[in-house]
Parts: sequence; C-alpha cells; structure tokens
Amino acid sequence: MGDPQRVARARTRPVVVTLPAEIDISNADRIGEELCAAFAPGVKTVIADMTGTRFCDSSGISMLVQAHRKAMTSNAELRLVALSTAVLRALTLVRIDYLLPVYPSLADALLPEPPPGTATAR
Repeated sequence: MGDPQRVARARTRPVVVTLPAEIDISNADRIGEELCAAFAPGVKTVIADMTGTRFCDSSGISMLVQAHRKAMTSNAELRLVALSTAVLRALTLVRIDYLLPVYPSLADALLPEPPPGTATAR
C-alpha cells in the first residue's frame, strides 16, 4: 500500500501545461480543452506556461478566461508564466493580470507561495 502523505503531495503538485509559440483562433479551442482537462480531481494549481509564447490573440485570451472559470469551479488556481513583451502587453491591455497571477518564470510559478512582488495579479 502507498504512503498516504506521498499520495497527497503528488495530488497537490502543480500541473504544468506548456503553451505553443502562437495562440490564435486556429488552436485556442484545443489549448483551452487541454488546460481545462488539467483540472482533474485533486489538482489545486495548473500553470499555463507561456514562456515560449510570442503571440496571443483575443481567442487565446478568451481561452485563458474560460480556463480560469474552470479553475474556480474546481476550487483550484490557474497561474500564468509569460515573458514575451507582446504577450504581456496583450494580457495587460485586457486586464487579465487583475484576474490571474502572471509570473516572470516557471520556477516562481511552481513555488507554493509566490515571493513578494512576483505575481502581477492584484
């Protein structure tokens, strides 16, 4: 029989979903489905890793909002990691940084509690 504490820790580890270089109408639905599917029972944090994402249009932003709604109904959290100036500008323009925490690195997003001033969500 497995160690119950080890099983509990495994369930509470964040799930990382790596997003592609470009997110637009051609792939936003598929990416949204993948993000929402990550909120399986026992998952408390899903990280949308946009480290390599250089372009995200309105359909991609809508997909992130839908994934946030799924997180809320799952009593979980969606965290974003974004580096691209263009992507950060788009997220800020629609104020998604007020809805979701945006981290400057995957290492920061993986921490149980963000370092002070790391996430941009208010």
